[in-house]
Amino acid sequence: MGFGAVRTIPVNGVGPEDVLLDPHGRVYTGLEDGRIIRVDDEGRRIDTVADTEGRPLGLEFLGEDELVVCDALRGLLSVRLGDGAVRVLATEAAGQPLTFCNNAAVDSEGTVYFTDSSTRFGIEKWRDDLIEQTGTGRLLRRTPDGVIDVLAAGLQFANGVALPPDESFVAVAETSACRVRRVWLDPRREGATDLLVDELAGFCDNISTGSDGLIWVTQASPRVASLDLVRRLPAALRRVVRGLPTSLQPSPRRSCGVLGVSAEGEIVHDLGGEIEGFRLLTGVREMAGSLYFGSLEGNCVAVTDVGTAAPR
Repeated sequence: MGFGAVRTIPVNGVGPEDVLLDPHGRVYTGLEDGRIIRVDDEGRRIDTVADTEGRPLGLEFLGEDELVVCDALRGLLSVRLGDGAVRVLATEAAGQPLTFCNNAAVDSEGTVYFTDSSTRFGIEKWRDDLIEQTGTGRLLRRTPDGVIDVLAAGLQFANGVALPPDESFVAVAETSACRVRRVWLDPRREGATDLLVDELAGFCDNISTGSDGLIWVTQASPRVASLDLVRRLPAALRRVVRGLPTSLQPSPRRSCGVLGVSAEGEIVHDLGGEIEGFRLLTGVREMAGSLYFGSLEGNCVAVTDVGTAAPR
């Protein structure tokens, strides 16, 4: 189904990659210049909450007055909403630095599940990892006492993270492989992995659990045929492609989408199409039937209602 009616909320910066909503309907997002901002639902008021001096991506609440922030340059951070104080929670895991801290989910006990997308390429070279398919992404866990461990490694560009309402597993998006993996936390299956959804039509980015109990999965762009061709080239030729100007490399298309997926892997909602003035949909939040979208490259947040979706 198509998106239906979509409105946009301008932000005073570039790249509101993820979106997070508080109980008052205000939107929190991180920008390319390092700021974390809070925007009212109409965009009339924008407050700077903090400046990480890095590149904030995924945001989650860590208690009522604190955010956990995945900063692609600085690692896993916490931000106090009251005074904007920034504290570093992690810069490495299992003795290996965080190269590309990307997205997170927080459970009811305050444990943070988060991703390191690649151990070879940082955010400035995210396209390179998609070309090379390094399979070096990691799903990590930080307990409230500060212990960090690796739940899964060898992931193809580990990205979005979400927990189902019963917290029986953690879902992690593998952007390069167009799939969402489940890593089980339930004691009866702890450590086992399987796929929540596979063979997606687009590149999944951030994911989140909605107020409807569904896991919402972004599709930043449909699959790009030229990228599949480049991946099959010899290593030397892939390096040549990586060295080309961005305009000559395989690039995302303007169409984008989101899926609403049950904990059993059933696709309940499949929305997509082009949104005027908006592209590269990388963040999604559902609240009371409304969907809020973030973008890695845009300058606004987009909003639509699930109920306004129209047949494609």
